[in-house]
Amino acid sequence: MNTDYRKPLPGTDLDYFDTREAVEAIQPGAYARLPYTSRVLAEQLVRRCDPAMLTDSLKQLIERRRDLDFPWYPARVVCHDILGQTALVDLAGLRDAIAEKGGDPAKVNPVVPTQLIVDHSLAVEHAGFEKDAFEANRAIEDRRNEDRFHFIDWTKTAFENVDVIPAGNGIMHQINLEKMSPVIQVRADEQGKSVAFPDTCVGTDSHTPHIDCLGVIAIGVGGLEAETVMLGRPSMMRLPDIVGVKLTGKRPPGITATDIVLAITEFLRNERVVSAYLEFFGEGAADLTIGDRATISNMTPEFGASAGMFYIDEQTIDYLRLTGREPEQVALVEQYAKETGLWADSLVDAEYERVLEFDLSSVVRNVAGPSNPHRRVATSDLHDRGIAVDLDKALAEEQEGKMPDGAVIIAAITSCTNTSNPRNVVAAGLLAKKANELGLVRKPWVKSSFAPGSKVARLYLEDAGLLPELEKLGFGIVAYACTTCNGMSGALDPAIQQEIIERDLYATAVLSGNRNFDGRIHPYAKQAFLASPPLVVAYAIAGTVRFDIEQDALGKDHDGNPITLKDIWPSDDEIDAIVKASVKPEQFKQVYIPMFDLGKVEEAKSPLYDWREMSTYIRRPPYWEGALAARPSLRGLRPLAVLGDNITTDHLSPSNAIMASSAAGEYLAKMGLPEEDFNSYATHRGDHLTAQRATLANPKLFNEMVRDDGGEVRQGSLARVEPEGKVVRMWEAIETYMERKQPLIIIAGADYGQGSSRDWAAKGVRLAGVEAIVAEGFERIHRTNLVGMGVLPLQFHEGTTRKTLGIDGTETFDVEGEPAPRSELILVIQRDNGETDRVPVTCRLDTAEEVTIYSAGGVLQRFAQDFLEAEEVA
Repeated sequence: MNTDYRKPLPGTDLDYFDTREAVEAIQPGAYARLPYTSRVLAEQLVRRCDPAMLTDSLKQLIERRRDLDFPWYPARVVCHDILGQTALVDLAGLRDAIAEKGGDPAKVNPVVPTQLIVDHSLAVEHAGFEKDAFEANRAIEDRRNEDRFHFIDWTKTAFENVDVIPAGNGIMHQINLEKMSPVIQVRADEQGKSVAFPDTCVGTDSHTPHIDCLGVIAIGVGGLEAETVMLGRPSMMRLPDIVGVKLTGKRPPGITATDIVLAITEFLRNERVVSAYLEFFGEGAADLTIGDRATISNMTPEFGASAGMFYIDEQTIDYLRLTGREPEQVALVEQYAKETGLWADSLVDAEYERVLEFDLSSVVRNVAGPSNPHRRVATSDLHDRGIAVDLDKALAEEQEGKMPDGAVIIAAITSCTNTSNPRNVVAAGLLAKKANELGLVRKPWVKSSFAPGSKVARLYLEDAGLLPELEKLGFGIVAYACTTCNGMSGALDPAIQQEIIERDLYATAVLSGNRNFDGRIHPYAKQAFLASPPLVVAYAIAGTVRFDIEQDALGKDHDGNPITLKDIWPSDDEIDAIVKASVKPEQFKQVYIPMFDLGKVEEAKSPLYDWREMSTYIRRPPYWEGALAARPSLRGLRPLAVLGDNITTDHLSPSNAIMASSAAGEYLAKMGLPEEDFNSYATHRGDHLTAQRATLANPKLFNEMVRDDGGEVRQGSLARVEPEGKVVRMWEAIETYMERKQPLIIIAGADYGQGSSRDWAAKGVRLAGVEAIVAEGFERIHRTNLVGMGVLPLQFHEGTTRKTLGIDGTETFDVEGEPAPRSELILVIQRDNGETDRVPVTCRLDTAEEVTIYSAGGVLQRFAQDFLEAEEVA
């Protein structure tokens, strides 16, 4: 740590770094104008940055410049088991590579504290209306994931600075919010003197900004960037675009935090805040509880942003008390925030380059869909938008004993966005209670489930007497895990599935999550809608999205009168009274004290993992072998795919259930795995032989190289092998090109790589032989993952697209020029008629650090080189 600007923190026995003094020394009066984000970034520069770089780095923040890189040192890394396990598989493979070169593998460890929470492995095979669904689902999870859990158990004994929270305890975001983040960290320096500083973290999930609601800068990163941070490297960055979002007004009666966030998502998407750090402030923000703020911060990636910050204020302090934090820690957060200008009242003069204004009083009841989280639809507009139509036909089909058109086959109260907010969960419980009293029931074809993100939800629902009401309607607790929102919705009843297939039904899902991309939730749910937890319960009763949820009758009461949504919707006073009476600090202590009593962990017998040869879950990674160890040629590249706008990581590497007819399914069958245990693509990402077969395997993919006789793009995981022009399944094309050692390229439109922060969306294409991707724009996390895998991201100049260039996939491509930060390179297009075009493109290696990573072949190759060089010097 630097010693300049270090001072005693008044009222404590701790030190802190006086960032205000450091900033004012450069430009008097500047600190008061800095946004919250800049103040936190400045603090870690003052505390950690090389003194020779400090002034120039601080000037980037003070003068709002973006011409130089500066280091960011996150305090923690938080992982879920899919990407966290994959990152640790990479580190285990790195240990093997180091050992083979004569280095000491035991020295390869996370330097930064790393917390891994097993929360993405459970599929809802047993629904919420089944007895003992939680226990049955957990038993299946343990059986299917034995190889993975064996490896994860090994990591906590083999690596330093790794803590593991096993399956069945909740999701990473909720545990991070309710327990893991102290908001203000305290750590001892080299002399043993304790220093206080703001908590910051990166997480291997795009929804890591969930805890931005506490004033903690926490951003989602890919597994490869997380590995960089784990290994003690700073994450090099340039000043992000910091946008102020002023919230005015108050929510109208009956409006949930979900309604608010769906409206804000639409608003911010339209305002183009891609990669920005947002800071919510104003009277409207001050009025929101931490639960409401968490609901908003969680959906930061759906805005397209990187962070969704709220200032530290009385709401923060009240929440820390509610969740059972120690009084000394609560006092420290308030003292530190007020002393250093991180308290809300200290930010009244903060200046933003852009301020957006959103009126909370304008929010109505909303859903989002049918295929994107920013496609908001007011429930009052469902009929006019063509969603709630043909109800008579649906009712007639139901009377004939058939499933209706638009059938809701999955209704899931999921954990990520909503169960951080007790108001949302209590609202669902109260609606269920009123529905039960009036004799309403769930439709029999609806697979319903409730998966809280925290065990605390069970305690306060039991205290309020609402859990039995949810269970009666089929919303018993099936897991404390990610489940349906991550595509782990489990199998349908075979009879229901068969009817969907035979009648080619338009079947849907309704969930209280944050993602509803086509093909994500379930292979037989053609589309999905996001809704608040109480609306999810209402749709389970309605049974179809053809239902006008505001106007149509959900059923009849005992006197034959129609029952509509307004008859069972709980009032704000009812919700708030139960939250006040039933959500208690002792519940959080009851859950988290034993969970984090990790005890003494025995050291592993060997620093090297004993890889299981026949495992389809965990396999030694190949990133130091063959073509992956060589620098890409960037010559003679053939297109693997030509893609449109808004390509998500679900298109590039789906996470949902593996179908028997897929390339991965056929491989698993050959490996002797029964179909019922194929599990999901996500759970197999520790085995590259299974995971690479997921590359571009989404059945909703549209590869513009593949068209029907009428010239329309065909839907499916398809490719066209060139120069033959033969259309085949995507994996067969990849195998063909791998055998030929043919280097590949992908051409795409705008917003390439949006969605989840899965590193396999980059690993898969790299293993396929893709050396470069040219797109109109990249989502931040995916772009860094591409760099981390040694894939060159290139961006078309404004006005140039695959369409203006007439790219059809018959071409070959060269890339000319030496990659440098944001430099101009030349994309040489060699057409099959012999013509050649030379098109300028922007190299999207954005920092000098990224250039060195790319030049080394990727994050892991770079670390191996540096590690072995350091060993030689030592």
